[in-house]
Amino acid sequence: MSSEPTEHIAIHLQQRPERDIIPGETFATQKHKTPTAADLQDGDVILETLYLSLDPAMRGWLDDVPSYLPPVAIGEIMRGHALGRVTASRSQKFPVGSYALGIVGWTEQAIVNESSLEAVPAPDPASGGRLTDHMSVLGMTGATAYWGMVEVGQVKPGDFVVVSGAAGATGSIAGQVAKILGATVYGIAGSDEKCRWLVDELKFDGALNYKSDDFAKKFKSLAQGKIDVFYDNVGGEVLDLALLCAKKNARFVMCGGISQYNAQEVQGPKNYMMIWRMRIRMEGFIVFDHMDKVPEVRRKLSEWLAEGRLQRRETIVRGGISQAETALVQLYHGVNTGKLLVEVKAP
Repeated sequence: MSSEPTEHIAIHLQQRPERDIIPGETFATQKHKTPTAADLQDGDVILETLYLSLDPAMRGWLDDVPSYLPPVAIGEIMRGHALGRVTASRSQKFPVGSYALGIVGWTEQAIVNESSLEAVPAPDPASGGRLTDHMSVLGMTGATAYWGMVEVGQVKPGDFVVVSGAAGATGSIAGQVAKILGATVYGIAGSDEKCRWLVDELKFDGALNYKSDDFAKKFKSLAQGKIDVFYDNVGGEVLDLALLCAKKNARFVMCGGISQYNAQEVQGPKNYMMIWRMRIRMEGFIVFDHMDKVPEVRRKLSEWLAEGRLQRRETIVRGGISQAETALVQLYHGVNTGKLLVEVKAP
């Protein structure tokens, strides 16, 4: 008698949130029949999810507004990157037991075609590699950080760089990339502990806690008229402060705006006139537009990681896929240091 489970869990979008994601209302858990090898077509695999990637952009995917991806449909499995193990295969690229990564969604099991997956090498314990590196520093997170600093920000030696959301997944890598390129780098984070991590472990030149009472005063004292590159993951009041402190011809890399994702009325920059006064270039970007460059970027990041010039940290929420909804809510409250992941099943 087979001991294989006949059902698995997936999490579906139940209703669009007006502001914050509400656990138990925004999403609904559903049981599905677990696929078998007999269900596969040529090129298909069954992927057993091990980890889910939780990213700030996911809140935007729930809104029915024009964007770089269509919104998640009501009733659809929640979109998201998943890393898993192949348990059945009709693909020569992905044998049973191999690891793969793709936008599979919040599900414990899925039939996925090889065309939608990326192979993930098994980690080499001797080199300190982790399976989850391909969801963080060597994945879209790292590529976003690198592309934003190198191609959009055009960071060069001697630049004065400020990173908002610096203790998050993307910001922590972006700041280190700027340091490697020879810049002076300051980070903005949400706790004294995170600020210490940025300075002590990631070797930022300094860090400011935006929750401190005198943050604005300290920020202006530190950065007034100095900012060459501002890598923004936050938006809102922090962006406004940075505009006031920009140097002539500053480059503002617009990666995200986590402070505004749950806002009913989005706060635009009050100090937008600084853009023309200081000839600031503000540029938004999406790494999905540059997928042909990702292998090259990954090679560079892998080199720096192996050389010890690049550090990474993960906040892993355990307890299975049922933790995903609450963990996503916590992401917008800064629970994570570095990359936030949900462990669906231990590898």
